[in-house]
Amino acid sequence: MLFRTLVLALLIATPASAQQRRPAPAQPMTLATSAWKDGGMIPPKHAQPGDDVSPPLTWDRVPDGTESFVLIMRDLDAVTINGADIHLYWMLWNIPKDARSLGEKVPEREELADGTRQISSSGPWYRGPAAPPLGPVHHYAFELYALNAKLEIAPVGQSPAATEAAVRAAMEGKILGKGTLIGLFKRN
Repeated sequence: MLFRTLVLALLIATPASAQQRRPAPAQPMTLATSAWKDGGMIPPKHAQPGDDVSPPLTWDRVPDGTESFVLIMRDLDAVTINGADIHLYWMLWNIPKDARSLGEKVPEREELADGTRQISSSGPWYRGPAAPPLGPVHHYAFELYALNAKLEIAPVGQSPAATEAAVRAAMEGKILGKGTLIGLFKRN
């Protein structure tokens, strides 16, 4: 009885705004490519030593309320500084809410015709894997986030690391769903 009274007192004393601040867990989405199986080797066509062409991607199981998507490609085995990949491979944001795919070889520009913005540590384009021949195979994650808003982050004007940090900060509290695709790569 005393325990229930204490719990009830805590709930009453906790402001509703504090209870509402906790975001719901991200709904799992499916992210796939026809270029390799999840967890498989990324073909040279989609890597720096090859043609360096962005892979075709598709997704589904999109949560209700989605207003835009963010895609971040990163090397899970690379060094990070303050949570940012110092070798940002690819980041797209404000992908339209009705999109369910990205075609192979996304055009190289800061903002696409549909409003999608992109950047990598090399410029406004896809930067394929480039893990060195010495050492282990690297794991590359393509992480797709469904957001309940568009992000007002410019594709130019900051370093790639600062832009990535700004996008990640703007995503906080807006993530409705997430899908991940893994590809492996090691230069021969």
